[in-house]
Amino acid sequence: MRAVTWHGRHDVRVDSVPDPEIVNPRDCIIKITSTAICGSDLHLYDGYIPGMRAGDILGHENMGEVIEVGAKSTLKKGQRVVIPFTISCGSCFFCSKQQFSACDNSNPAETADPSEIAYGHSMGGAFGYAHLTGGYAGGQAEYLRVPYSDVGPIVIPDGLEDDKVLFLSDILPTGWQAAVNCDIEPGDTVAVWGCGPVGLFAIQSAFVLGAHRVIAIDHFPRRLQLAKSMGAEILNYEEVDVRDALNEMTGGIGPDACIDAVGMESHGMSVDNIADTIKAHTYLGTDRPHALRQVILACRKGGRVSIPGVYGGMADKFPIGALMEKGLTVKSGQTHVQKFGRKLLEMIGEGKLDTTFLISHRSSLEDAPDMYRHWHDEQNDYTKIVLKPDMAKGDIKTTKELADVDA
Repeated sequence: MRAVTWHGRHDVRVDSVPDPEIVNPRDCIIKITSTAICGSDLHLYDGYIPGMRAGDILGHENMGEVIEVGAKSTLKKGQRVVIPFTISCGSCFFCSKQQFSACDNSNPAETADPSEIAYGHSMGGAFGYAHLTGGYAGGQAEYLRVPYSDVGPIVIPDGLEDDKVLFLSDILPTGWQAAVNCDIEPGDTVAVWGCGPVGLFAIQSAFVLGAHRVIAIDHFPRRLQLAKSMGAEILNYEEVDVRDALNEMTGGIGPDACIDAVGMESHGMSVDNIADTIKAHTYLGTDRPHALRQVILACRKGGRVSIPGVYGGMADKFPIGALMEKGLTVKSGQTHVQKFGRKLLEMIGEGKLDTTFLISHRSSLEDAPDMYRHWHDEQNDYTKIVLKPDMAKGDIKTTKELADVDA
């Protein structure tokens, strides 16, 4: 089969690789109909996440048609399914508490040790995201093996096209969990750093969960416009001092809850971020947590901080004093997709949540190397890229072109 593979920093290729096979009775094999490039894939593209090996298949936002099932799979051939990016057994201590992304059985022993050394305990398994999370092949490919297929996959009813449900694999439940972790109360003001896919879904989710105001912070005009179209007030951090602006907008109190949807590669020319960037490029550090520092300093006393943004290593100049003295509550972590997926599917079907607004480009697998480069370098114009294995190479469609065809 053809698959998108990682070969080093800024080196993504499309290779011919062996087709996946059933290796466990709980497995299934799906034929990929849609897969997406995630913002966190850019951390792999930039070489910041350890544990990648040349030839690893990328992609953790996947859906498709079931074509083969193991003896203990609960799926049937022909079903359309969305695959959660986290791989979860469904029965361990953590899965029983619905903390599915912390599954204790999905990361094999031979790959669990490095993350246990780095983080204190081993990470759960995930598709297409380094050998720290099990080394599982991703779904930016023609076919995908799905372990624990009796637990994870979300069966999609007829009448809901791929574009409406694909993001149940990751970014929609990630944005939802980010807002849930804010413990939103009536009248709350929620500030969201980063208007990428997760940030935009966090904005949408915060309003659904009852936020009175949402303030969105970014510097890409198109992303800010998307946030504004959803009802958020917007701040361009290149034009204002974010902390001063937030204080003014909240009467000097600060937002009740703050979401860091940026993660380890913060942009900006602040002194701390320049120092972090130098350290990262000279291997003296890993993460650039400028946005998280700003979140902690801006959040009101007694407020809540939610961190869906990906961090991978160590950070210095961390305002631990502000975190403690202000009495902030912090919730973070990879998403428990299996906990929220079916509820969110119902909300999509009822028209309460929209996902299609985010997609800017659709292309073939063969165009993936160019799409990674565009996604990395042109984030104002490329808000979300969906790869379709059945599309021909070079047949790249923008949302505007598709809308013109439909009209």
